[in-house]
Amino acid sequence: MNFRTTLGAAAFGLAAFAAGAAAADQLADIKAAGKIVTATDMHYAPFDMLNNGTYEGMTKDLFDEVSKEIGVEPVYQDIPWTAELPGLEVGKFDIVIAPVTITPERLERYTFTLPIADATVSLVKRAGNDDLQKPEDIKGKTVGVQQGTAQFRQLQAYGEELGGVTVREYGTTDEAYADLAAGRLDAVAGSMPNLTYLVKNRGETFELFEPASFGEPTYFAWVLRPGEDSASFADAINQAMLKMTDDGRVQAIQEKWLGSYTELPREVPTN
Repeated sequence: MNFRTTLGAAAFGLAAFAAGAAAADQLADIKAAGKIVTATDMHYAPFDMLNNGTYEGMTKDLFDEVSKEIGVEPVYQDIPWTAELPGLEVGKFDIVIAPVTITPERLERYTFTLPIADATVSLVKRAGNDDLQKPEDIKGKTVGVQQGTAQFRQLQAYGEELGGVTVREYGTTDEAYADLAAGRLDAVAGSMPNLTYLVKNRGETFELFEPASFGEPTYFAWVLRPGEDSASFADAINQAMLKMTDDGRVQAIQEKWLGSYTELPREVPTN
């Protein structure tokens, strides 16, 4: 191979690389496939749940509408929470639609959509337990929380601030609620929407603290892989969510599942 041939081959290789880089567009790939492959944990009411084997919840209602706006079909997969972000990173699915709390650490690692709900950490107890009233009353108590969540880290920090709380981790919130009902826990920490839904449907068993929340306000959102290839996909989701907010669909879905409407930021929070 002479110098001219080598130079030509190198130029071709660079052109091919540039074309490949330009073609790295997740939204284009999704539209070509006609589907968005998602992952969520279907044991996180009211966002995600199985009702006689049928997937339903606030997340599904929101993402059904987003998918319609983008013009593709959603494919819903039930994946344990602890496997979702690792699976996203290696490309097993296009997006994690399980509600993920936006944190500064996660913002450095992933692409987040606009918020889909409030995620401020709160506390629930057994109904009629008058020994626990305010969040600070959990000092010296045993509190359950779903493992690997931002609520878990906030509970740990709050427990240290109080001077000691025994934190027990669970794979799902349903397991934590069962132990609370059985008296094996004093309280359960979770996001305000999850606990509000729990008390709304099982008020004879559970009761919110008063006030229920502690810590800084936070938000749930959906998560995509980082990088320029996901930018157009994230933008399409955000534009769909803004349209749905303006035409009332987001409010209707919130009221259906939560019983009330919380206005959400129109930009991705950065801290």
